[in-house]
Amino acid sequence: MLKQKLQQKLLQKLSPQQIQMIKLLEVPTIQIEQRIKKELEENPALEEGSEEEDIPDEESEDEEYEEKDKDQDEFTIDDYIEDDEIPDYRLQTNNYSKEDEKRAEIPFSVGSSFHEHLGSQLGLRDLTDKQKILGEYIIGNIDEDGYLRRDLSNIIDDLAFLQNVTATEKELEEVLKIIQDLEPAGVGARTLRECLLLQLEKKDNTHPSVKLAYSIIDQHFEEFTKRHYDKIIARMGISESDLKSAIDEVLKQNPRPGGVYTDPFSKIAQPIIPDFILEHSEEGFDLHLNSRNLPELRLSSAYNEMLQAYSRDKSNKKEMKDAVLFVKQKIDSAKWFIDAIKQRQNTLLLTMNAILKYQQEYFIDGDETKLKPMILKDVAEMTGLDISTVSRVANSKYIQTHFGIFPLKFFFSEGLQTDSGEEVSTREIKRILQDCISNEEKRKPLTDERLTEILQEKGYQIARRTVAKYREQLDIPVARLRKEI
Repeated sequence: MLKQKLQQKLLQKLSPQQIQMIKLLEVPTIQIEQRIKKELEENPALEEGSEEEDIPDEESEDEEYEEKDKDQDEFTIDDYIEDDEIPDYRLQTNNYSKEDEKRAEIPFSVGSSFHEHLGSQLGLRDLTDKQKILGEYIIGNIDEDGYLRRDLSNIIDDLAFLQNVTATEKELEEVLKIIQDLEPAGVGARTLRECLLLQLEKKDNTHPSVKLAYSIIDQHFEEFTKRHYDKIIARMGISESDLKSAIDEVLKQNPRPGGVYTDPFSKIAQPIIPDFILEHSEEGFDLHLNSRNLPELRLSSAYNEMLQAYSRDKSNKKEMKDAVLFVKQKIDSAKWFIDAIKQRQNTLLLTMNAILKYQQEYFIDGDETKLKPMILKDVAEMTGLDISTVSRVANSKYIQTHFGIFPLKFFFSEGLQTDSGEEVSTREIKRILQDCISNEEKRKPLTDERLTEILQEKGYQIARRTVAKYREQLDIPVARLRKEI
């Protein structure tokens, strides 16, 4: 039986301009410079210059023009544009053309120097034409860490569908063995175990420690990763000192052989450029945005004059309508971009000033024990901004202080109460955990239960599962995996 009913829904949709504003808010200083330069190149109605030199608003000029010529009928730019002629730029999330969008879809290859290094070595080997094709395809599937993480069966399918090349798993295995013999040692491995074995194979196998290390990784890898050293000693009939020498040999190997060829243009290699600069003196704090390379923006006077000239031309030709539409589009886009940059700067300063006020004691000397528990909601309430806005400001932004450069996320942490009822930052708890683990007896590392007891003895009301969570956030493994001999 069919039924009809009315249902009301309240939906919130963001306009293209709002989406662009959100994107600008997330962008750090190093990228906003590039974004402004790109906009200056693409929009001739936007130019560098002081706001004081900016041209007056088009509406005021229209009014001035009307006063000078009262006998003429009222006429506006909108007369050229019919209701259904909505410019494309008002419907798009950016001001790029379709050709720009096509170019943006082309991925930028990173780490090419590493793959070129492997390819040049492969070219020196005596290979058949088919082996060269297989080798190049395998190298193309090796990731930046140096691992081949794709199954050979999937590579066989790709070769058949994409390159019309038929290959067997045995043929691929033969070529992969050749690639695994290239430099750096360990490249082309499919697992960490295989990576370590490939590197140990290239060491002096006559050396007892190297030979023992190879046997441990080859035959007892699971026990080795779980630090079950007693089992290894018992099963292999070796001494503790022999095991220690073998472990030292394993630790000399590189678990990420491709890492030595990191692309200099990758994020890892990029220097940190602070978005805020905070100076402290006897008079107090001085906070300002790092805008050393950000040009001042204004509307092009030439484009504004061009628009006014078109508006005085009453001819209703299609060419004139197109010209008006184009000029107005560029001016509107330039106005929006100037306002968006101003709004971005104001929002950044508003948020950072709130953080500074909340954590004022910490910013005096950088003592982490003075960091107060602070979450996004606290800053949102102080500024009147939405929590999501505060989150976007804190993301990928840095501040330069007199005691170092820090990401804004550093200043946010949850709170925990002590026996006395005082609320302290979880960062302080993590610091104590770090100190306890750094000073522990490595033969008998502290368990999460023991760490919980230590913290409770210091007056911190904390559960074992919370200790485990903080330990994981510090990238510290469980006690069993921290055990050394």
